[in-house]
Amino acid sequence: MSSAEALALEVRDLVAGYGDYPVVDGVSLKVPQGKVVAVAGPNGAGKSTLLKAILGLVRVLSGTVLLGGEDVTGVALEKLARLGVGYVPQLDDVFDSLKVIENLEMGGYLCDRVERQRRIESVLEVFPVLRSKLHRYAETLSGGERKMTAIARVLMLDPKVLVLDEPTASLSPEMSRVVLEEQVRPLSRMGKSVLLVEQKAVAALEVADWACLMVRGKVEVSAPAAEVLGDPNMREIFLGRSTSQAAAEVAGTE
Repeated sequence: MSSAEALALEVRDLVAGYGDYPVVDGVSLKVPQGKVVAVAGPNGAGKSTLLKAILGLVRVLSGTVLLGGEDVTGVALEKLARLGVGYVPQLDDVFDSLKVIENLEMGGYLCDRVERQRRIESVLEVFPVLRSKLHRYAETLSGGERKMTAIARVLMLDPKVLVLDEPTASLSPEMSRVVLEEQVRPLSRMGKSVLLVEQKAVAALEVADWACLMVRGKVEVSAPAAEVLGDPNMREIFLGRSTSQAAAEVAGTE
């Protein structure tokens, strides 16, 4: 990662966890402007805890979180949202009992009525499929449509940084591909910076610019995503599968 790249988000030597027990142990990573950084690794590696520490949802024992160069370590999620951070959690990512249009309106709660409507139109340009579903209740949506609605809701505040926790959880390989390629990757083309935690590691790295591979609370590899995907040893050791298995997942045959 070039030192000349402007950083939207940076984590330095972060130690965090529950009580006094560190789950995340000295993690450093950088998310440049307009790039997708994927955090991958086996279950229990500390990926989701890392995100929660960045978002002020888990206690930070030491280290620093910088947003656009400003220290936001331990800042509450609501304030981070006002500072330009959008968060799509793995679960409870939409309001099931509300219609899609109402979810979008809730996402733009900080805007006045005119600005909120303008942003809804802007979001629908990014996700035109949602236009025909505005008056459907979120609980009736497919998994892919639900995740699209969740991302669109977060985009209503026009965040600079999006933090996505397992966006393909419970989705089929094909729908996972759609979410990552057609919903996540375009965000960087809009100039958004994306920090992505994903269990389907190979699929995530296919759309990422940079990879951080975590094991036991530490980042063991930080390298261009294409480089990790192109190294059979890295794929097998850190992504937990053989090259042929990984290729099958990407192809949607698993």
